[in-house]
Amino acid sequence: MAEIKEIEILGDNRFETFTKTRDGCRAIIVKDGNILLTHERNSGWWLLPGGGLEEGETPEECVLREVEEETGVIVRPIDKFLHVYEYYEEYRYGGYCFICEVAGQGKMNPTEAEIKRGIEPKWIPFEEAIDIFSKHQSYAATSEEKRGSYLREYTVLLEYMDYIKNKEMVK
Repeated sequence: MAEIKEIEILGDNRFETFTKTRDGCRAIIVKDGNILLTHERNSGWWLLPGGGLEEGETPEECVLREVEEETGVIVRPIDKFLHVYEYYEEYRYGGYCFICEVAGQGKMNPTEAEIKRGIEPKWIPFEEAIDIFSKHQSYAATSEEKRGSYLREYTVLLEYMDYIKNKEMVK
């Protein structure tokens, strides 16, 4: 099995050493030139579907559960292509990134916090997603959390584009 690429994102507010960790998974689901994102109506935030790894859960099980809970879409993971480490304050966040395909329709099961934020699944043109996340630095003065989230999503999508390009060159 090919070694998974690892990248690091260093938050401006990171501490010298981290004392807490949290791991999770994100999904890239592209169909007909559109990508499935979660949109938070109340804040306007966009994110790749995904979330935290639960006790005893594999990354594959996590991505399946999180995508269905947040979007109602059942996916089939095709490839775990990237592992992102992010450092903010005392945390190191680890995130596995999966390329997935739609396998069916399930049922959304958002958390109480996601309901309050007005989470909804949206298919948008891939290039529009790149544009949204490319503006990550514009949030630096107002929200390190949003800047960091958008930087992560932007970085992951650029890595995805490289991954796809390299895979096509091998064919």
